[in-house]
Amino acid sequence: MIGLNMKNILVVSCGFVCLFTAYGGLQNVQSSLNAEQGMGVTSLSVIYGALVLSSMFVPPILIKNLGCKWTIVASMGCYVTYSCGNLYPGWATLIPTSAVLGAAGGPLWSAKCTYLAMTAHLQAEREGRDSSRAQDLLNQYFGIFFAMFQSSAVWGNLLSSLIFSQDTHIAEIPEEALQYCGVGLCVDDFIQSGNFTRPEQKLVYTLLGCYIGVGLLAVALVALFLDNIDRDVAKEFRGNREPFCSTFLATVTLLRDKKLLLLIPVTIYSGLQQSFLWGEYTKNYVTCALGIHFIGFTMMCFGACDSLCSYLFGKIAPYTGRIALFCLAALSNFGCIMGLLFWRPHPDHFAVFFLIPGLWGMADAVWQTQINALYGVLFPDHTEAAFANYRLWESVGFLMAFGYSSHLCLSTKVYLLLSGLAISLLTYPLLEYLVRVGPPGLVKYNKGGTQENNMGESESTSLPEGAPESSQG
Repeated sequence: MIGLNMKNILVVSCGFVCLFTAYGGLQNVQSSLNAEQGMGVTSLSVIYGALVLSSMFVPPILIKNLGCKWTIVASMGCYVTYSCGNLYPGWATLIPTSAVLGAAGGPLWSAKCTYLAMTAHLQAEREGRDSSRAQDLLNQYFGIFFAMFQSSAVWGNLLSSLIFSQDTHIAEIPEEALQYCGVGLCVDDFIQSGNFTRPEQKLVYTLLGCYIGVGLLAVALVALFLDNIDRDVAKEFRGNREPFCSTFLATVTLLRDKKLLLLIPVTIYSGLQQSFLWGEYTKNYVTCALGIHFIGFTMMCFGACDSLCSYLFGKIAPYTGRIALFCLAALSNFGCIMGLLFWRPHPDHFAVFFLIPGLWGMADAVWQTQINALYGVLFPDHTEAAFANYRLWESVGFLMAFGYSSHLCLSTKVYLLLSGLAISLLTYPLLEYLVRVGPPGLVKYNKGGTQENNMGESESTSLPEGAPESSQG
C-alpha cells in the first residue's frame, strides 16, 4: 500500500506531468510556430524575464501566506493562460500571457521543491534518523519527481507531432535549402531559408485545445488530492507576520552564502543547455532539415531518456556520489555540443536527430535531480529562499539564451554554451571542496547526523524553515 508521503509525491508529479505536457510541448514548437518577427522566441524571453523577477521576491512571501499546496494550484492556473494566448497569436496576446506565466513560474517551482524537501525531512525525523537519511530521501523524491515530470516531454511532443503530421500541406525541403541548417550559414531571417511551412490553423487549434484541457486537469489534481502539510504553519504566519522586507528579500539575502554563489554558474548553465535544445536545436536542426512535424518525435527521445535517467540517478546517487554524476553529464553535453559544431544536418542522417536529444536527456537528468537536491541539502533552514534562488538563476540562463537567440549566429551560440559548461566545471569543484572542509562558520554534517562547524562545535539539526513538527499520516 502506498504511504501518505509517496501519495503526495505522486500527486505533485502527476500534476506537473499534465501541466508541462501542455507548456513543454508548446514551448518546443514556439520558435517555429510563431517565427514571424521572432515573436515566438520573444515570448519565451518575456516568460523567463518575468520568472527572474518573480523568483527574486515572490516565492517566500507567497508560500508563507498560502502554503505550498495553494501556491502550486494558483501558479498552475496562470500557466494555462499561455495556451489560451496562443489561440490567437499576436504581440497583444502572447506578451501579456507570457508575463503572467513567468510571474507564476518562480512560486510554482519553489513551492514544489519546498514541499518535497519538507516531506523528506519530516520522514527522516519520523524514522528517528540523521540528516544523511534526509539527503537520501530527498535524492529519491527528486528522482521520482523528475522521472515522471520529464515524461511530459514525451506526451506533449507526441501530441504535437501526431496532430501536425495530419497536415496536408507538408512541403518537401529542397536540397539547396539544407545549407541553412546547423551552423552552415548565418541568415538574418530563418523564414527566408524556405525550410518552414506553418501547419493548418485547424490543427493548431486542435493542439491548443488538448493543451488547455490537460493544463486544467493538472490544477484539479493538485487542488483535490494533495495534502496541505504546511497549512498550520501558513495560518500561523498570517496571524504573526514577520517584517515584510525580511520575507520579501529572503531570496536576495541568501546570496551572502558562499555556497550559493558557487552554485550559480552551474544553475545558469542548466537553463542555457535546456533552452538551446528547445529553441535552437528544434529550429535550426530538426525543423530546418526534417520539418516542424518531426520536432515532437525527436524531443520525445529527449523526454524518455531524461525520465528514465532521472529515476535511475536518484536511486544510484547515494552510492556513486554527486561528483561522478556531474562528470557524466558534463562529458555527455560536451560531446553533443562538439557534434553540433561539425554536423551538417541532412535527412539522410535520420538516426542522429534522435541520438543527440537522447544523450542530452541523460545529461539533463543529472543537472535537474542533483542541482535540485543540492539546494535542498545545503540550505535546509531556508528552503523557500534556496529554491527561489535555484529557479532565479536557472531562469537567468533561459533569459540569456532566448534573449540573444534572434541576434547571433548559431555558431556563436554554440560557443557560448560551451563557455557556460567550462565555467561550471571550474566553480562546481570549489563548491564540493567548500562543503567538505568549510571555512569558519560553514555548517557541515558529522557521522552522527548532528551539525558541526569546523571549530568542532556541534549543533542539533533542524527541519526546513516553516516545516511542521509532524506530518499527516
